[in-house]
Amino acid sequence: METTYSYEIYNHTDQLPQNWNDLGSKNIFLSKEYLEILEKSAPLNMTCHFIGLFEKQDLVGIAVSQFLDLNKLESFGDRDQCIKAHIRKLILKKFSSHVLLIGNNMLTGQNAYVLSEKADPVKAIRTLKKVAENLKYKFKSIGKKVHITTFKDFHHGSLNNFKIDEFKTNYKYCIQPNMTFSIPAHWKTEQDYIDSLSKKYRDQYKRARKKAIGIEKRKLHLEEIIAYEETIYDLYAHVARNAPFNTFFLAKNHFRVCKETLKDNFLFYGYFLDTKLIGFNTLIKNGKSMDTYFLGYDDSIQREKMLYLNMLYDMIAYSIKKEFKEIIFSRTALEIKSSVGAKPVEMFGFMEHSNPYINKQVYRIFPYLEPTVDWKERNPFKE
Repeated sequence: METTYSYEIYNHTDQLPQNWNDLGSKNIFLSKEYLEILEKSAPLNMTCHFIGLFEKQDLVGIAVSQFLDLNKLESFGDRDQCIKAHIRKLILKKFSSHVLLIGNNMLTGQNAYVLSEKADPVKAIRTLKKVAENLKYKFKSIGKKVHITTFKDFHHGSLNNFKIDEFKTNYKYCIQPNMTFSIPAHWKTEQDYIDSLSKKYRDQYKRARKKAIGIEKRKLHLEEIIAYEETIYDLYAHVARNAPFNTFFLAKNHFRVCKETLKDNFLFYGYFLDTKLIGFNTLIKNGKSMDTYFLGYDDSIQREKMLYLNMLYDMIAYSIKKEFKEIIFSRTALEIKSSVGAKPVEMFGFMEHSNPYINKQVYRIFPYLEPTVDWKERNPFKE
C-alpha cells in the first residue's frame, strides 16, 4: 500500500486545480483568493508555493509553503537591544538565514494544510515531508540552500500524526500561544460582554472608552485604503519595527490587495483624530472565526488614548454583533489580550536544521531564535 499521496507544487494560483476551493472553502487562508494575495503582495523576502495532494486523480489535500530569506531583512525588530537579541541576529545570519516553512509565517493557527474527509492525515504529512525535500532541492538549484525546515502551528490534538520516522530528527517546539476569544452563544450585543466582566475589568473598559473620546473610527473602502496607503504603511511599519522579533515586513500594497481580492471578507478600520489617520486594524472573516490580521498606530497617541485596548474592544463588539463563535487574536501582546478575555491555546511546530551537527544542538539554539515572553494570565470575567 502506498505510504504517500502524489503531489503537485504550484508557483502561481492560475495553475491551481479547478476544484481547489472545494477544500479552500474550509479555511480562507488556504483559499485560492488568499493565496492570490500571497502571490501579488507577499513580503519581499518571501517566496510562496501552493501544494496539491492527490489520491489518483482526486484532490485530497491542499497546503502552502513559504521560503524566507532573512538576509534580505534590514531589521529583525528593533525593540530589544540586549545581548540575547544580538546573539539571535548572529545565529540567524550565520546559520539559519534560509527558512522553509510548511505553513504560513504571517498567521497564527493551524493554517498549513486542509485535508478532505477521506484523506489519511499521517499519509498527508508524510507527503508534505517529501514536498519539503523537493522544495529544498529546487532552492538549492538556484543557489539558496535551506538551513531550517519547519512545519508550523499545530494544535495538541494533531501531534500524534507527526509520530513517524520522517520526524524523528525534528525538534518539537512550543512557542507563544495563540490568544483565542470564545464568544458564548447567548451573547448578542457588546453590553452582554460588558455585563460579564468583573468590576475591575468593567472599570478598565469604561476608562479606555473615556480616553478614546474624540477619536473617530470608520470602515475604509478600497479607494480610501489606496488614498491612505503611505500613512497606513508608516503606521504598520512603526509597530512592526518595535516588535521584539520579526522575520518579514509586509509589501506596501498588501492591504489594498487584500481588499481587492477578499472584498467583504476583509475589514479595514481606520481611527482618526482631527481628521488625521492615527491608527488602523484589519480583520478577516474565516467561516465562524474572526481572525485579527495586521494593525498599526501612532505610538504617542496610542498610549494617551489607550488606542490598542479600544481596538480590541471594537473587535469583540463587532464579532459578537455578527454572531462569530471566536476571535483569533494571534500571539502578540499576550497580557493585554488576556485582560479582555482571550485564552492561550498552545501551538506546536517541528524544526530540522540541514546540518546534522547543528540539528543535534537545536534545542540549545532555539531559545535564542524565539524570544521568551513573561506574562501573567488574567481572567476579566465574573467568577
